[in-house]
Amino acid sequence: MFDFLLTAEQKKIRDEAQDLVKWVPKQMILDMDADRIKFPKEFLKEAGRRNLLGSRYPKQWGGRGMDWVTTATVMEEIGTLGYIFACVFGVGAELVCDAIVLHGSDFLKEKYVEPLLRGDVFAAECLTEPRGGSDFFGTSSTAEDRGDHFVLNGQKRFIVGAEGADFFLVYARTDPRAEAHKALTCLVVDRGPGVDVKYLYGLMGCRGGGAGRIVFKDVKVPKENTVGNVNGAYAVFNTMMIPERLGTAAMTIGAARPALEIAARYSGRRKAFGKTINEFQGVSFQIAEASMLLDACRSLVYTTCKAVDSQQPSNTIRRMVSETKKFVTESCQKVSHIAMQVMGGIGYTNVYPIERIFRDLRLASIWTGTNEVMSAIVASEYYTELIKTKLEIRDYEADSEASEVVDEKIYE
Repeated sequence: MFDFLLTAEQKKIRDEAQDLVKWVPKQMILDMDADRIKFPKEFLKEAGRRNLLGSRYPKQWGGRGMDWVTTATVMEEIGTLGYIFACVFGVGAELVCDAIVLHGSDFLKEKYVEPLLRGDVFAAECLTEPRGGSDFFGTSSTAEDRGDHFVLNGQKRFIVGAEGADFFLVYARTDPRAEAHKALTCLVVDRGPGVDVKYLYGLMGCRGGGAGRIVFKDVKVPKENTVGNVNGAYAVFNTMMIPERLGTAAMTIGAARPALEIAARYSGRRKAFGKTINEFQGVSFQIAEASMLLDACRSLVYTTCKAVDSQQPSNTIRRMVSETKKFVTESCQKVSHIAMQVMGGIGYTNVYPIERIFRDLRLASIWTGTNEVMSAIVASEYYTELIKTKLEIRDYEADSEASEVVDEKIYE
């Protein structure tokens, strides 16, 4: 995030995040990418020890009482370690905590949020199922009401943090007769009998984050573990989409930033045709484009954070968050592409981390809602806002010489 947009306290937390980045050993990064470390518990424990997890949540529950601008600043810094570090950092401390803090009881906050933000326990969010991801409300997992508890059955897959999680935030169908938006309930499910976690996937990138499939078979879930209301998961899901997508955008900037820095430094040392390659416009213009894209990404993230912090109308926030997620993830993927192009063949090897960054960032436009879904939301919300907008300032359509030739304005 731009320094001049941050308060002294926000800069202090940003500096603390940078200190955590310095603490992480190189071998941890390599071992995660090689799947020798399947889930980075030591990293999350250290982040919790430094009180960097969930900085925008109330101090009462272990947070620091800050805002979304602070969160985005921290997430960008954590992302510089590698995309998967920010993924696991955010899944528990941002996504799962967000649902419980905003919709859960004090009992749940005390039992799950406080130890999670201390780094004592770990959590995962369970949305995607084998039958599909974007069709969230088509979930086939069920939780049968048995009076004082539910009995949960179903499967979730591609769950970041599944391997290391002590508990899971699970959405399941609790009313088979109701329409989709009134049929689901959000539950906190402890790892235990009937919860089978399989670390399955040979991922292209973002390895070491414990991504797995979870099978729930006759799992007994106490009623007090309900987040929000029974059959009321729609309200939880709506607020969750903010940290899902805005958090993704912020951390994606961080993951792309080292690629640009490495490529730019390389271009100032690498010589061809008697001079360093940054003296060629074909190279320097690419660096300029990548720098411009990252600055544009930060500007959009900051603006959207301010919109959320100032509680703008929900349709405006939905549009802005979706725009931000789509623009930032695609722009940062382009930055990693530019970095590899500038470096040429050596960028395609593991001599530099460009190839790992390139692989990792491919996830950005897929997870937390595909960018095609983001486009659909943006279009829908923009049209909705446009219809509501009255021509109070000026009818711009009338500013043409032949604007009154109504016979030429044919719409059907």
